[in-house]
Amino acid sequence: MSANEGKLDRIVRAVLGLILILLPLATSIALFANPVMYWGALIVGVVLLVTAVTGFCPAYRLLGVNTCRR
Repeated sequence: MSANEGKLDRIVRAVLGLILILLPLATSIALFANPVMYWGALIVGVVLLVTAVTGFCPAYRLLGVNTCRR
């Protein structure tokens, strides 16, 4: 499992992941009253955060994308 995400890609993923985790938990936006949207946002946020921390994206591997400068 080698890194296939560049620095900017990882930063963007981390920021979006944190936003998607915090929005349903910290706000009372009507959109997140729906359990599908609530849990969907949390799951996608966690996945983005995990891929940002590890530097590896399985979807990138399947598509042959590599944003890492090595």
